[in-house]
Amino acid sequence: MNAPATQFKLDARRMAPDYRHRGIVQTAMGKYEVVRDQRKMWFHDWQGARQLASQTKFEAVNHLDKYLTQFVTNIEARGTKVHWAGNAQQAREIILGILRDKAAKVVVKSKAMTSEEIHLNDAMEEAGYEVVESDLGEFIVQLRQEAPYHLVFPAMHLTRGEIKDLFQKKLNDAPSDDPEELTMVARRALREKYLQADVGITGANFAIAETGMISITENEGNARLTAAMPKTLITLVGIEKVLPRFEDLALFLPMLAVMGTGQALTCYNTMYGGPRQPGEADGPEEYHVVLLDNHRTLLLADAEQRDALHCIRCGACLNVCPIFRNVGGHSYGTVYGGPIGSVITPHLRGLQDWKHLSYASSLCGACTETCPVKIDLHHHLLQNRRNASSPNGGSPSFWQRIAFKFFAPVANKPALWSLVTKLGRIGQIFHGPIKGTALDPAQAWTKTRDLPPVAKESFREWWEARR
Repeated sequence: MNAPATQFKLDARRMAPDYRHRGIVQTAMGKYEVVRDQRKMWFHDWQGARQLASQTKFEAVNHLDKYLTQFVTNIEARGTKVHWAGNAQQAREIILGILRDKAAKVVVKSKAMTSEEIHLNDAMEEAGYEVVESDLGEFIVQLRQEAPYHLVFPAMHLTRGEIKDLFQKKLNDAPSDDPEELTMVARRALREKYLQADVGITGANFAIAETGMISITENEGNARLTAAMPKTLITLVGIEKVLPRFEDLALFLPMLAVMGTGQALTCYNTMYGGPRQPGEADGPEEYHVVLLDNHRTLLLADAEQRDALHCIRCGACLNVCPIFRNVGGHSYGTVYGGPIGSVITPHLRGLQDWKHLSYASSLCGACTETCPVKIDLHHHLLQNRRNASSPNGGSPSFWQRIAFKFFAPVANKPALWSLVTKLGRIGQIFHGPIKGTALDPAQAWTKTRDLPPVAKESFREWWEARR
C-alpha cells in the first residue's frame, strides 16, 4: 500500500482530468448552490446567525468537561448505558462486546461518519456479523464496496444509470433508472433487514447537555426505523457534538439543513433520550451511547485550532472547494475530505503522514466564508503547513530541508534577494524553450501550470526610482 501522500497524488492526478466525473459533481453542486442561497435569505440576519452559532459552539467546546458530564448524568437517569472510548480500538471493542452480549447476527446502521472514522463496519464483518447500511446513499456505496464520497451525499459521484446497473447486479431488481423506482428497490431490500436486525447503530448530529438527549437529522426515515425496530440501539458520537441547551437546536437544525442540502428544514428531526419507557409503543429495550474521543482532546488542547471542533458536518466547505470539485472525495483517502478534513485529519491520524492534505488547497478562503459556524479553515491549513515544518511537528523531508536552507538566507538579505530577482528575469528568457521538458528545473510545477513571470520592475526598484 502506498503512503497517504503518494496515493493522494496518484488518485488526484487520475481524477482531475476526468471531465465526466467533474461534470457530475459540478451539476450537483450547481443545483445545491441555487437552493442554498435561496434558503439563506430566509434568515433575518444570516451573518448574525453564523456569529451566534459560532459563539454557542465556542461555549460548548471550551467547557466540554462541564457539558459532557451534564449530558451523561441526564441521559443515564433514563436508563441509557454510556461508554467512554478513548480511541478507535476501544470504541470497536465496546460495540463488539455489546453485539456478543446480545448474541446478535444482523446489524442495521444509519448514517454515522464516526463509524467510518473507526472502520467499524470492517470490524463487525470480520467478527461474523451481517452489517447493512440503511441510508440510501450509504447503502449504494456499501454495495459497491466503497467509502462514502461526501459527508452529506455519499453517492454523489454516481449517475442513475450506474445505480440501476448496480441494483440489477447486486439485488436482481432494477426496473428502470427512475429515481423513485430505484428508491423503492432499496426500500424493499432494507425493510427485510429492519425486521431481522438484532441491533441498530446510529450516529448523532448533536448531543444536548441540558436534557441528555441525542438529536438525529435525516431525510429518509431510515434512522427512525434503525432506532425503533431492533431491541438494542447503539449511538456512536464524537464528544465535540455537545450543545449546551435544547433551545440551541432552534438555530442549528435549520442551519444544518440549509448548508447541508439547501432545505429549509430536514424531513426528520428526532430526539433520543433513552430506552423504551413505560407506556411507550416502540423503541429499543436497551440503549447504549458510545462517546468517542479518538484524538479530539488533543485538538481541544490546541488553542489555535480547537475551533475545528465546532464543525457540524454540514459539508458546506466541501461544496465550495475548488480542489474537492476537481479531485473528488475518494482522492483524499480519509473519511473527512475537503477543507475540514484537511484541517482535522492531521490531528486525528498524524501530522507527518497527512500533512499533504493541507497543501491540497488554493487558500481562496471560500471554505471559511461559507462555514456556518465560522471555522477559520484556510488559516488552519496554513497553520498545519507551518506545524509540519517545525521541530515539534516532525522531520521535514530531505528536499524540504535543502530548499529552505538556501531560501532562508536569500529571503533575509535584501541585496541578495534583489540579485536573485534580476537573475530570475534573465533566466525566464531561456526558460521558454525548455518549459515542460526534462531540462526544465521547474517541470514539477510547469507540467500543469504556468511559471509566473518575474516582474520587469520590483516594488523596491520602483520606490527607489520614485524617490
